[in-house]
Amino acid sequence: MRAIVERGLAEDLAPFGDVSATLLEPDTTATARFRARATGVLAGTGCVDETFRQVDAAVGLVWLAGEGDRIAAGDELAQVRGSLESILIAERTALNLLGHLSGIATATAALVAAADGGCRVWDTRKTLPGMRSLQKAAVRAGGGWNHRANLSDWIMLKDNHLMGLSIADGVARARDRWPARTVEVECDRLEQVGQAIEAGADLVLLDNMSPDQVRDAIVLVDRHEADGGRRPLVEASGNIDLDTIGEYARTGVDLVSVGALTHSVTVLDIGLDIEPQNPE
Repeated sequence: MRAIVERGLAEDLAPFGDVSATLLEPDTTATARFRARATGVLAGTGCVDETFRQVDAAVGLVWLAGEGDRIAAGDELAQVRGSLESILIAERTALNLLGHLSGIATATAALVAAADGGCRVWDTRKTLPGMRSLQKAAVRAGGGWNHRANLSDWIMLKDNHLMGLSIADGVARARDRWPARTVEVECDRLEQVGQAIEAGADLVLLDNMSPDQVRDAIVLVDRHEADGGRRPLVEASGNIDLDTIGEYARTGVDLVSVGALTHSVTVLDIGLDIEPQNPE
């Protein structure tokens, strides 16, 4: 977060700083209020704290709402007091991060509500470069859960990883080389689901399957468990949105993953209303 804020400020201030703010009397102070202009879920408050810390640690910032809180249009979220120049310098970086991350949390909360407890909502690695940890934190603020953070977290065997290998061979190699790692197998056909289950995968990803196909896959998983086998977690992914997640959640799947939570998010509209005061 510190590095992201630092880069955000640098691209706003190079090479001469805020040349507009230099026109202010140096001792001009202000009170500013972060206000929601739309209903949603708040996320990214730590980024705002860090932005003002890096610009001017003397600026006072008091939050009236917390990370993960539901907010409505018109709600006052935080109050800022201090140097007007410092507030103006920090404003855009703080709002960019707060609006973006709150948009992710808001979209996540909507999907979680639409799933209605039938399954967990996961994110993906389809994130902005350098922003993944913050975007995934925003998913958590919205009530969602995190899929693997990076390629080192666990093993996912997709078709590209299985060229010249069977699913059984791929899982066996994974167990041999990385015995402590979760092994997930991506399947786009029912026959692959059966192979992944028999191979002992920890997690089976049903890729771009219809709800009916997902139900058929759950039957295979349940049958394997009834026969004494270990039941893997089952994840559905692809073509899942607010209109379809309810039906997927009722199939018996454990998890759904939605890349749009981070790669196609709409910013939540939040503004900063500034009340300048005359220099003393």
